[in-house]
Amino acid sequence: MVKYILKRLLVSLLTLWIMFTLTFFLMHLTPGNPFLGDGKITTEILANLEAKYGLDKPLMVQYKMYAMNVLKGDLGESIKLSGQTVNEIIARKFPYSLKLGLFSSAIAIIMGTVLGTISALKKNTAVDKIIMIIVTIGIAVPSFVVATVSMVLFGVKLHLLPTVSLLDNFSSYILPGFALSFFPLSFITRLMRSSMLDVINQDYIRTARAKGLSETVVIFKHGLRNGILPVVTYAGPMIAGIVTGSFVIESIFSIPGLGSSFVTSITAKDYPTVMGVTIFYGALLIFMNFLVDIIYRFVDPRINITK
Repeated sequence: MVKYILKRLLVSLLTLWIMFTLTFFLMHLTPGNPFLGDGKITTEILANLEAKYGLDKPLMVQYKMYAMNVLKGDLGESIKLSGQTVNEIIARKFPYSLKLGLFSSAIAIIMGTVLGTISALKKNTAVDKIIMIIVTIGIAVPSFVVATVSMVLFGVKLHLLPTVSLLDNFSSYILPGFALSFFPLSFITRLMRSSMLDVINQDYIRTARAKGLSETVVIFKHGLRNGILPVVTYAGPMIAGIVTGSFVIESIFSIPGLGSSFVTSITAKDYPTVMGVTIFYGALLIFMNFLVDIIYRFVDPRINITK
């Protein structure tokens, strides 16, 4: 077990380093200059700004300097938000992304499990077909389309829900939470349906029914307990993916989270912010996958992770 954990830790660190390196060089290879978009600027001022942020040095020197600072926990200072460090930006804005991500994950897991179970128990009925149509749409339609349509319908036309979400009350979570959770909810529903269809045809389920146990006990105590294992496996990476993948949704609903700042920093070529947010999100995603790999053995004892 210890050997496996160390092996996965080394793989995770290697993955993070590769992601860091690729992001650094790709950002610096893109055309343009982060200082030339602020109107007229003299050559002397441009040289001073580049010297302040170390952009006047050779690329490999910049890479080495930035890597050393990252190892110290310093993600640098934002170019566009003068006087603000990337660490401060992440600390201020990530809680919004985290709250929205956890809310959306809860919707996806709970609703996906319930709908998938109902669909399996009502196989080939009208209920099953309706659920499958809805989740097929959820898988096929991109989240930004879902966000735009729901915003126009429930916000602009019906005036039922706010279209600008500061996440300061429950109603402000509904539209962005639905848009962000629709795809994983649909995926979990199909996953749960397939798993439950397999489980309810197993011998131990037939034995439980033959013993006279109620259908509720058979489904929830014996069926759901085993049928939910694939969902548990999917949940770890899904939560990390939702928390780190809300860039577009945050921009559409004007949520002051880290995702919207990340999109803005890319267009503004704010190198430190892009690098810092990428490292932070990448580390979070890699850690969640690492954590799932470790606890998977405890979720399903049949899996041998020592190989």
